[in-house]
Amino acid sequence: MIRSPIQAVVFDWAGTMIDFGCRAPVVALREVFGQAGVEISEVEARTDMGRAKRDHVRALLAMPRIAALWTERHGAASAEDDVTRLHDAVEPKMRAAARDCARLIPGAAEIAADLRARGAKIGSTTGYTRPMMADILLLAAEQGYAPDVVVCAGETAQGRPSPLMMWKALVELGAWPGRACVKVDDAVVGIGEGLEVGAWTVGLSASGNGVGLEQGALAILPASERTARIATSADALRDAGAHYVIESVADLRPVLAEIEARIERGEAPR
Repeated sequence: MIRSPIQAVVFDWAGTMIDFGCRAPVVALREVFGQAGVEISEVEARTDMGRAKRDHVRALLAMPRIAALWTERHGAASAEDDVTRLHDAVEPKMRAAARDCARLIPGAAEIAADLRARGAKIGSTTGYTRPMMADILLLAAEQGYAPDVVVCAGETAQGRPSPLMMWKALVELGAWPGRACVKVDDAVVGIGEGLEVGAWTVGLSASGNGVGLEQGALAILPASERTARIATSADALRDAGAHYVIESVADLRPVLAEIEARIERGEAPR
């Protein structure tokens, strides 16, 4: 087999390699906020998806509607102590929800195996903390997917869209330059992470947060609605700067082949 000119591919987790529809974080966040007396919608829960969960909680509390409800319910505006309390409550619920949503997205294990067989390294970054990932890593490995490096929220000074987690992954992989690496993600902040590193970026429009439906639920939508929802998700990823947008990781092979050809021609992502 010919060796790939791609040094490394760094994948996100939920909505990219596991959990079609990126359901686990929504379940956990809505439950925790509800228990605190403030009901949040699925749209609100998804708005800042991909960020470290502490940053995600902080962003939710800053939304005007949620901020007003919090003040009404608790008699004062939210403070950093509230962020910590909610985040700490989210962590075990995220672990349970993620464990229930840890099925690999079709094609995930196969594309990782193909890349590794051709000499490319496999990394990952996530907005989940290490404890949230504990069960997922074992379950993913049982299904045939075990990246060489996993960088979790809280393991760098800042989370996405900063490039620090991806830089950490590439350092640990020994992969460089950024123009010979690829970031694959379903969330806008994950595309930003890859762009800041100078990597090629691939957005996933159907399997992740942009549509937010399990594979079966997406399949039974009327064709026009399904097409419209995927198109809206794709537009957001393109607007974020993704070099390529596909529906899921199952469609990644031809994109990687094109990126390989561009790398061999000496091109760099712009």
